[in-house]
Amino acid sequence: MSDFLTFVGARIKQLRMEKGFSQAQLAELAELQDSYIGGVERGKRNISLKSLEKIMLALEADPAEAFKFGELDEIPDRKGKLEKKDVLDLHISLLRDRSLPEVKLVQRMVRDMFDTYDRKPGDKV
Repeated sequence: MSDFLTFVGARIKQLRMEKGFSQAQLAELAELQDSYIGGVERGKRNISLKSLEKIMLALEADPAEAFKFGELDEIPDRKGKLEKKDVLDLHISLLRDRSLPEVKLVQRMVRDMFDTYDRKPGDKV
């Protein structure tokens, strides 16, 4: 399935785990099948808006929370590993709602960090 479905599923899983719910508990509260919840969390099911609404109500969360991908710690791909594109997408998501001066500050900090990493022993600062 698409990266978008994977991100939404990972976010739903994160919210579910923060509430301490099992997939079965969430499914019961949302009046959905637990296999459906599992498929959504893995990004294998194309979730409908109605089902998303049920899930978010069961989690007592604003539906917009499902799309806050910057809150994710990681997004597994089909092999259980993070792809570079996923990490970059997460960074973009984190920066999207920030002001231009904040984004420029992050850019300067990252550039300075890379300059430090790339510096060889004996290089002058």
